[in-house]
Amino acid sequence: MFLLLYTIALRLYALIIKVVALRNPKARQWAEGRKAIFQRIREKIEENTSPIVWFHSASLGEFEQARPVIEQFRGQYPAYKILLTFFSPSGYEVRKNYAGADYVFYLPLDSRKNARQFISMIKPKAAFFAKYEFWYYYLTELRQQAIPVLSFSAIFRPQQAFFKPYGGFFRGILRNFTHVFVQNEESKQLLNSIGLRNVTVAGDTRFDRVSTVASQRKEIPVVAAFKGDHKLLVIGSSWMQDMDVVIPMLNRFPHPLKVVIAPHELHQDEMQRLEKELKGKIVRFSQVQVESVHNADVLIIDNIGMLSSIYSYADFAYIGGGFGKGIHNILEAATFGMPVFSDPGIRNSGRR
Repeated sequence: MFLLLYTIALRLYALIIKVVALRNPKARQWAEGRKAIFQRIREKIEENTSPIVWFHSASLGEFEQARPVIEQFRGQYPAYKILLTFFSPSGYEVRKNYAGADYVFYLPLDSRKNARQFISMIKPKAAFFAKYEFWYYYLTELRQQAIPVLSFSAIFRPQQAFFKPYGGFFRGILRNFTHVFVQNEESKQLLNSIGLRNVTVAGDTRFDRVSTVASQRKEIPVVAAFKGDHKLLVIGSSWMQDMDVVIPMLNRFPHPLKVVIAPHELHQDEMQRLEKELKGKIVRFSQVQVESVHNADVLIIDNIGMLSSIYSYADFAYIGGGFGKGIHNILEAATFGMPVFSDPGIRNSGRR
């Protein structure tokens, strides 16, 4: 029954995405990226004679957890080709040219046919799934073909379906993993409580990644000039739900404060709203010069890839996402030793 509902839900999801894609750029990327996906995969790997390992991340945040593992694997097993897949455009579109992987693709939608075709085509010697990815057909096919599959940086909570009386179908998905590396002892105990013993507490690989990022941070002269001698608040990965709360606070703040805002997604209408509703002089990173930026009060980052280095200039940070899909990476800011603020959604976040 649950398998039928799962299959129907995925097909409905794909149909809805195609309809939404008529107006939504991100949905359009999701749909367009999967057109003729098997043909493109075949064309890329048909000349390959090396063994392949498969890494899968849902999105950009999970990729940051996968990246240290990918790079360690590459260093220890250089004979293997690394194939990386993403579910979301926010991961694929940013990292489709990632040099650490030999092949980067969207993951075809989970179905019995797609899973069988994909795994038979790439013939992975092993598969690695980052954090939250639990696709029934892919994991079942990997187990049936006796291909080791590991989950890492996983984190579990009692509220999840795996641990509910009705959760037999979902528990069955977890049993397809050869081994599960979890972030904390609580997760291990939860998995043990449903009979899973192939579990090891290994922590969050994101710590490895942010430590590397912090040591390799880049100088950004525009941000340095913007801050000057003032205190700087960086609002990272913000959604408009966050700004609905933060904007009134900023407009009433009694002391001089410079503010950098890095939206999670770069939508013109949202940036225009920020420019309209925030007090003071507001500038965009792409439209300002080092010589004049010190006159601004708010700097909007209208590109992707700079945020981890920008945190190094901050005195405080606010991390967005908790009013919606979940808190984004607080560790990128915390690694620089500053106070970090967030919203109530952090209680349900695996990034605490």
